Amino acid sequence: MKKTIVVLLLFGFAICAFKEIRGIYFRYPSYWPKPIYNFNKNQLTTEKTFLGRVLFYDPILSKDSNISCASCHSQHTAFSQINHSYSKGINHQIGKRNAPALINLAWNSSFMWDGAVNNLEMQALAPMSNPTEMNETIGHVADKMKHTTIYPKLFYKAFGDSAINGERVLKCITQFMLSLVSCHSKYDSVMEKQAKFTQQEERGYLLFKKNCSSCHKEPLFTNDKFENDGLPINKTLNDVGRMLITHDSANYLQFRVPTLRNIQISYPYMHDGRFSNLVQVLNHYTKGIVRSNSLAKPLLKPILLTNNDKKNLIAFLSTLSDTTFITEKQYSFPVFVN
Repeated sequence: MKKTIVVLLLFGFAICAFKEIRGIYFRYPSYWPKPIYNFNKNQLTTEKTFLGRVLFYDPILSKDSNISCASCHSQHTAFSQINHSYSKGINHQIGKRNAPALINLAWNSSFMWDGAVNNLEMQALAPMSNPTEMNETIGHVADKMKHTTIYPKLFYKAFGDSAINGERVLKCITQFMLSLVSCHSKYDSVMEKQAKFTQQEERGYLLFKKNCSSCHKEPLFTNDKFENDGLPINKTLNDVGRMLITHDSANYLQFRVPTLRNIQISYPYMHDGRFSNLVQVLNHYTKGIVRSNSLAKPLLKPILLTNNDKKNLIAFLSTLSDTTFITEKQYSFPVFVN
């Protein structure tokens, strides 16, 4: 019997507005800003998005065929890697940074903790070519796919012919990553006037807006910038952050501001995973900030929070958890049927 693949459509939910992008619905709440990504250069289709999903979960992307994108970005933890401070690669090698959550990437202007990549279609090349992660080349990956039984069929469905090359591989992975939209948290329901915060969550929300919103800007909960958050340098890694890319001392110890969406389930925290829980993170901002000449003045002052304030703030942060996002089948390991 001929083997086929179930192609899952990108079904949204009532809270999300319909935004049709070239025949496929890319959905996000109506009160969100427009995405930054230019969909005209990579037109979304269900077939290409599904192919990207298959590629995301396939260790064929790594040299030893043991590491996939999903190895460090698990759906159940908002496409992050919990319980590991640093990403893990081929031959049990350990990376130098924590694997960030993959959420709402269509609104990002740059990627990686230091912004080394400014094009989502090129992002997958970074871990793929990294010698401690996948240690592979896109050309060799495409060659390996040509010798499989399934990929020529998938590429035919996606592109109308069976040609497999690096550009097509990267565009399809990009389409799957673009589909990772998290917009079904309690916070979103409150913004849509379909739910209300508890008193504790409301108190936490007020604290958030006063102390955190300049960097973690609503509704995406990131300002899409790089900041020095007062962390002392990790003397084991000597990671200087954004300065590694720009060679500008003004960017010393600046790292990309991560989204706070699904923050409760995407620990450990910071670029090097040094904090295992949110209490430790808040303790850093209340009494752990290290002053330096390169630290932006607004962040020089510690945030004044009582223990009750911290509990309230964490209660609000819990409203950013999206159980739909971490259980939705359209993001899960692809289903093959006969």
